Amino acid sequence: MEVMFERVAGLDVGKASVTVCVRTPGARRGRHSETRTFKTTTGSLRLMRDWLVEAGVTVAAMESTSTYWKPPFYCLEEVMEVWLLNAAHMKAVPGRKTDVRDAEWIAQLLEHGLLTPSFVPPPAIRQLRLLTRYRFQLMGDRTREATRLELMLEDASIKLSSVASSLTTLSARVMLTAMIEGESNPLVLAEMAKGKMRAKIPDLAQALDGHFDVHHARLARQILTRLDQVQAALVEVDEVIAIEAAPWNHQMELLQTIPGIGPKVAQVIVAETGADMSRFPTAAHLASWAGVAPAVYESAGRSRAAGSGNGNKWLKAMLVESAGSVGRMRGKNYLASQYARISRRRGAGRAQVAVAHSMLVIAWHLLTKDQPYQDLGNDWLTRRNSEARARRLVAELERLGHTVTLDAA
Repeated sequence: MEVMFERVAGLDVGKASVTVCVRTPGARRGRHSETRTFKTTTGSLRLMRDWLVEAGVTVAAMESTSTYWKPPFYCLEEVMEVWLLNAAHMKAVPGRKTDVRDAEWIAQLLEHGLLTPSFVPPPAIRQLRLLTRYRFQLMGDRTREATRLELMLEDASIKLSSVASSLTTLSARVMLTAMIEGESNPLVLAEMAKGKMRAKIPDLAQALDGHFDVHHARLARQILTRLDQVQAALVEVDEVIAIEAAPWNHQMELLQTIPGIGPKVAQVIVAETGADMSRFPTAAHLASWAGVAPAVYESAGRSRAAGSGNGNKWLKAMLVESAGSVGRMRGKNYLASQYARISRRRGAGRAQVAVAHSMLVIAWHLLTKDQPYQDLGNDWLTRRNSEARARRLVAELERLGHTVTLDAA
């Protein structure tokens, strides 16, 4: 088999050590292999880098192993081309599974050009991505704490969540604070409602009648404290993200012309894709990479649906959530009409993934062509189907020997 790269290195990365196999031309014929093992500390990785540079290695490859690949990748990318590989695409010979054999197998596949590198964004995008992913995790922490608070109130027979839209609203927080401080009269607690919640005072009085004791108060105080801490962290990280994402303000403005995409979702799209659509040959490649494209399983000539497959979980989660908000627009635009049409036939879950796919395809075209989104209209699907049916009927009449002229009613 033809050798595509003469001097390559394959890395098997672990938490504490990295095994490196270097493949170079032999003294006479064939290929020469040399394998060494290094620690993953910064100083040891510098020694590994110096050894590879001395050996004349031009391309190095490693599997994407948790987050352990990052230190050696960042160390080597300064001096040579580094490929990050999808572990699912590599199958070593069974029965000989060792770190050394894995490194050798990666090097052999690399030298023959049998590997495809994964997308790794530049440092500036990586910094923004780290921030947006941390914000996503903080939002998950906030949701989990709110759920714990609701479950604890259910234990005390307090049905506040059945009346209030959220336990984090101003009215709910005032009532919970008073309950923690010892107030137990449901009528007094219900009178603390503010704004639109005052119309629900009779229901609130019934919902706040329970057995909220000192143990519930202790837990509620701790949960509310953690919620405040998470909310403060979210405010701070939002400010930092806005500053770090400033160089891509134009791209984010284009993305926000898509229904359902706000500033946070636009920031995630930029952070995960790099806002450089040249890395994705087509919109279908981007959708497949994100995990919102329909997968197909074919065997013995028969095909069946295989879900949407795996992909970038951070981008997919934000797009699916945005698609859900589009579904609540009740047919005001093309995407909302698409959601309603699919949800009637296939359910809300499939509709969200389908609309998320459409949103990402639109984003690819907007960033590629550098132009804002132009909605097709909420009746585009109906018009398209009507026009197609008319064309089919005209073609059928013409095949029967008739000349057809259509006049609009």
